[in-house]
Formats: sequence, C-alpha cells, structure tokens
Amino acid sequence: MAAGETQLYAKVSNKLKVRGPSLLLEPLLGMGFPVHTALKALAATGRKTAEEASDWLRCHRNDPSLDDPIPQEYALFLCPTGSLLEQLQEFWRESKRQCTKNRAHEIFPHITLCDFFTCEDHKVECLYEALKRAGDRVRGSFPLVVPLALHSSISYLGFFVSDSPADVIREFATTFAMEVAVLADCTVKPCAKQLHLTLAHKFYPHHQRTLEQLARAIQPGHSCQWTAVLYSRDMRFVHYQTLRALFQYKPQNEDELTLSPGDYIFVDPTQQEETSKGWVIGTSQRTGCRGFLPENYTEQANESDTWVKHRTYTFSLAMDLASRKDGEASSRRNGEPHPPQTPRDVSSIQALQATIARKSVLVVRHGERVDQIFGKSWLQQCSTPDGKYYRPDLNFPCSLPRRSSGIKDFENDPPLSSCGIFQSRIAGEALLDSGIRITSVFTSPALRCVQTAKHILEELKLEKTIKIRVEPGIFEWTKWESGKTTPTLMTLDELQEAGFNVSMDYRPAFPLASLMPAESYDEYVNRCAVSVGWITSIRPRDVGVILIVGHGSALDSCTRPLLGLPPRDSGDFAQLVRKIPSLGMCFCEENKEEGKWELVNPPVKTLTHGSNSAFNWRNWIPGS
Repeated sequence: MAAGETQLYAKVSNKLKVRGPSLLLEPLLGMGFPVHTALKALAATGRKTAEEASDWLRCHRNDPSLDDPIPQEYALFLCPTGSLLEQLQEFWRESKRQCTKNRAHEIFPHITLCDFFTCEDHKVECLYEALKRAGDRVRGSFPLVVPLALHSSISYLGFFVSDSPADVIREFATTFAMEVAVLADCTVKPCAKQLHLTLAHKFYPHHQRTLEQLARAIQPGHSCQWTAVLYSRDMRFVHYQTLRALFQYKPQNEDELTLSPGDYIFVDPTQQEETSKGWVIGTSQRTGCRGFLPENYTEQANESDTWVKHRTYTFSLAMDLASRKDGEASSRRNGEPHPPQTPRDVSSIQALQATIARKSVLVVRHGERVDQIFGKSWLQQCSTPDGKYYRPDLNFPCSLPRRSSGIKDFENDPPLSSCGIFQSRIAGEALLDSGIRITSVFTSPALRCVQTAKHILEELKLEKTIKIRVEPGIFEWTKWESGKTTPTLMTLDELQEAGFNVSMDYRPAFPLASLMPAESYDEYVNRCAVSVGWITSIRPRDVGVILIVGHGSALDSCTRPLLGLPPRDSGDFAQLVRKIPSLGMCFCEENKEEGKWELVNPPVKTLTHGSNSAFNWRNWIPGS
C-alpha cells in the first residue's frame, strides 16, 4: 500500500457508532452482512435500496479494502435542469467537438456550493436531513430566475451569478454547512468564491474565440428548475485517471483484472512503471479489486462518471408545494374554498410536476441483428472448423458470449451487429439528453434485445442501478421463428456471466418454458397483453418511464392493450411490423384524470441510416 494511502487509512480509522438499524440496514443485517460493511455499501450506492447495497457487497466480496473504515467524500452542487441544461449540454458537445476536451468536460454543468468533505457512513442520512432543512429555510427567498453573466479570460469561460441572488444561494450553502455540523458532526466549507457555472477551463488560448461564440448562443434566461444535488466520491481515487471498459476481458493470469463493458477503472499514472507496453494497473470501481488490464479495452472517462448521486432538493417545486399547502390551509381557515395564490411560474411548474408524476411506457425495437446484414448463413461465415468464433467483417461483433451448448445456439438467437450496438448507444445518449426518467427495464429473452437494453442503460448511466428484467412474454411471435421448436435462448446465469446486469429475482408473467412453437396470432397477442398488464402493475405506485425492449412486433402488440384497442388483423399487423426500423419507438403515457393511456410522441427522434455494400480491396488491383 502506498504511503499516502496508509496515512489516509490511519486518519479515518475511528470506531463506528451506530445508533440503531434503519429500514435499509435491517435487510442487509438479516442477510448476514456485518454492520460496518452494510453501512459502507449503503453509502457507496446512495442509500437507495437494500437490493442495490447487497449487489454492491456481492461484487466486492474479494475487495481487500472492504473492512477498512474509509468514508466517502461528499459535495453539494446547484444544478440546472430543463431548457438551460439542454443548451449547456449542447455547448458541452460542440465545444468538445470543435475545440477538444478541456477540464470543464470532466463534470456536468453545476454551481459549486461547498468543498468536498468526509462523513462517516452511519451519519449519511443526517446529510439528507440537513439538505432538506437548509432548502426549506431559503425556499421562500430563492430567486425564480438566477441571472447569469458571461465572463471570459485566457483560461476560463463561464457564467457568474449576480450579487443579490448569489447572497441567497450562499445563505443556503451556509445553512447546509451549519446543519451538517450539528446533525452529522462534519466540517463543511461553503464556497467563498464568486459563484459561477463553468463552461470551459484550461483550454488552448487559440480556442477562446470559438468557445465564446458557442457560449453566446446560450440563453441563460430560459426556464430552469434549479436543484441542489448531493454527490459522493471515493476519496482514495481523487487524483487518479478514470477509464471505462469497452469490452469484456477474462483474466489470463491471476494478477489480471476481470472487465465487463461499462466498468470504471481507477488508474494512478505514477504507478505504471512495472506494467508492460499496452497494459495498465488499476482498481475496479465495481469490485474493488486491483490488477493488470489491457489499455486498448478501455476509453477515457470523466471524473464525475464514478460519483454517486444521493439526494436532491428542487427549490421551485418545493415552493409550489408549500404555496399549495398554505393556500389550502388559508381557504379552510376562511371557511371558503378559495383557490390559492398562483406563483408567476406556476404553469411551468405544474407541467413539470405532471411529467414527473406520470407513469409512461416506452417500447423500443432492438438494434440491427447480425443475420439481418449477413443472411441466414452468418454463423458459417464467422465459425472456424473447430467451432470457434472469429470476426470476418467489422460489422460482426467483436466477440460472442459463452453459451453452454456452444456457438450453434446463436443461429436462431443472433446477437447485435456492430452497427446495432452503435444504434443502441446513440438512442441511449438521446434518451439521456431528453431528460426522461427510466425507472425499470423489461426485455424479451432474445439476446439482441438484452444487448440493446444494456447499451441504452450504459448511455443513461443506469447500467449499475437498474437491473434488466427478462420477460419471455414479450418474445417475438413464435410463428415467425424458424424451426419447429422455439429457439434455445440464453439462461439468466449465462447472461449474468456474460456481464449483463439481469435480475435473478424477477418472476415473469410467462416463464421461458411456456413459449410454444408456431403459436396462433390470437395466442401471441394475448400473451403480450397479459405481459404488459403484469409489467405495468408490478409496482403501481412507481412513476417515471418503464422501458420495454422487444421486437418490431412489440411496438404494436405491447401498446394496443394499454390503449384499450383490439388486436389488428393479422395481415395488417405483418405489413406494419415490416416497416418498423431498428430502435423504432412507441411511447404511451398514463392519463390518471381520465383513467386511460394515450399514445404520444416518443422522447427522441427516429434513427435513420443507409445500407452499405460489402467491399473487397482485391477487386481494385489493376489488371485483376
């Protein structure tokens, strides 16, 4: 262990003092986990659910630092949402494309409210209470619009917050620091500098003019719900480089690190002398294990990608809810049901609240499948005589997951092509930019659907927090599957071994064994109707978007039951499905007032692309 880490461990090795098990802690203790590791897992996952914490503990069972009392570091940020956030994200993309990456790209758009501070794991809930108290104290004076003035220098570009609103924001930060000191016994240093939202930092001087032109296109006066967000990070890796795994890697030697796509790896640039060319040594955030890994299996990631989001406080929503309560109380006191006074921006707030409180279903077709491009004989094109896989074309996937029965089972359960993976990722990126809140994911058991869901979740930064629930009931109409039997699909164990974060506890509406070959159209649409009813009723109080990743047929068979419409004629159904592209989407929203579901515009645009012919350079040799 490095000397700096030894000092750090000694500095924070105080004994934990637990006041009593919480609702999240009790299930973990019941599973046999020690108190200190259970609390550590809860803090590392944002204290969201006991299930996430137990998953974290299972992944970290070989983590050599699991028993060490190293707390997380926390910080509070004021983050924009809505139209302003969309403009800032567009600036982030364009500035990176035109002027390369600078330090601002490491973190999301934000105003820093305090420096990072440590908090013992058993006191984290006190931070949440401090956030609520501080927010409630200033919500009445918090500005409806935070005026931002553009400032530029040779190495910095950003918005400064003007004096009067800045004073209210500083008061909020100071109140949070005081509450944390009382409730959690932590020392928090509120930001004493000019409050600012950084656009670019430490960029090349010749890029200043381009960055300024891009920044002037931002209209900071647009509607924005400002939200205070509490984040945490692992204090051991603050000055490390962050990598993200692109491909799966299974160790060939005991000192190598297992990689799954999407894993984050912390790498200390000063400790790479002992590595061979093309290799680095790092620590996996997912498992806590340390080892060697091939550098070309990874890409650079942002510093904040590994941060854990804990709790938020949205000022305008809190003000609106408080005003409604006050108005209702005033009406009752006066004996008449007078409507409460309406804030100036109540229409936008009510629209946002309606969106947040509404349950929605987004049905997505999987990405391009490999046999769609290379035909039914695709497997023969990529198989060696001894049954091993190789990549004959760049649109074949880099590798195939392991299956108990070997490579032959891929013939009727094909994977995504390389373009299919790209399609899935670009759709996930667009969903992230749209701001919709995915709360659960269900997929057909077909490999191409599970892959599509995985890549969408990775772009949404939800691959570790949301488990994929495999629902055989939304599998393709089996009459359209080749052969007299249903395809041999990957088991949950095989999917999990391949790096897919599938739920092992989900009880589907239709078990895999219940799928019948060559079923009738009526049997198929009934199966889908029952499955969708089951999916939308599992957690009826949940709000947000339910993502269903299925086949082209699912866009019709999984939405019409929600809309209360009868099945289409089978002939019309077949004609319709043929026109549905890869990553085609249908979006349904629940209208609680009228007690029905409605079909609305999907949150992102259609993905359109052209075909590409095969190419052999030998055909271009002169005289051939």
